[in-house]
Amino acid sequence: MKDLVDLIRNRGHNLDYNVIRAGLASSQQIRSWSYGEVKKPETINYRTFKPERDGLFCAKIFGPVKDYECICGKYKRMKHRGVVCEKCGVEVTLSKVRRERMGHIELAAPVAHIWFLKSLPSRIALSLELTLRDLERVLYFESYIVIEPGMTTLEKGQLLSDEEYYEAMEEWGDEFQAGMGAESVRKLLEDLDLDQEIIEIQESIPKTRSEAKIKKLTKRLKLLKSLRDSTNKPEWMILEVLPILPPDLRPLVPLEGGRFATSDLNDLYRRVINRNNRLKRLLDL
Repeated sequence: MKDLVDLIRNRGHNLDYNVIRAGLASSQQIRSWSYGEVKKPETINYRTFKPERDGLFCAKIFGPVKDYECICGKYKRMKHRGVVCEKCGVEVTLSKVRRERMGHIELAAPVAHIWFLKSLPSRIALSLELTLRDLERVLYFESYIVIEPGMTTLEKGQLLSDEEYYEAMEEWGDEFQAGMGAESVRKLLEDLDLDQEIIEIQESIPKTRSEAKIKKLTKRLKLLKSLRDSTNKPEWMILEVLPILPPDLRPLVPLEGGRFATSDLNDLYRRVINRNNRLKRLLDL
């Protein structure tokens, strides 16, 4: 993904590419691409037609709407190039940067990347040796999963119902750790020792007689080797930060009668921001 971002930024150079490889991005990488956090779901002010501050089209984050002119009009023309307006916070530069500058949303709670959850076989489920149904029960807060069994009879990755969890709490107290949601799944993925897991699978395949089990072990071996060799980390399949595309790649197009046509992406981003802000308020109560 980083290579793709570099490709977009260097598009003025005449370079030939035969292959583009996409990979997982860490939260730190997504933040490094971003020019600011989008906190509000608004796009533009429908009276002034200027981008709303901290919104999906914010000029402070994504750059000026007009070449070499900040949003408040204090700085105009090329002589102020590179200046950041102290009033509106917009950098005086070319408006074409709005085609390449990305933003991000800091998620109130981690979420599973849908590609690695729902694709068959589920990459997250395969990594943790879970069925897709069991994984969904954890992600959608239907069941607890044991993260650290400690000195108990529980097993790491074991699913517990509400009743079983409270019984375990009464019996062992704080001696074990279990949780729900994507945050718990992320902890399990972080704890995966890829090299050790690969060795164990390679040793168990010759001892296995079931064709179905051999097939499943082979798939898991291939996935874990791919993760190890590509330097991608399993926990990156759980998102803590959501990247936002540059605004000129998801534009608002003016129509007759003062209306606007917009990309579906803007509606999806708006929905995520609204729900994320609502969750943040609930967590702060």
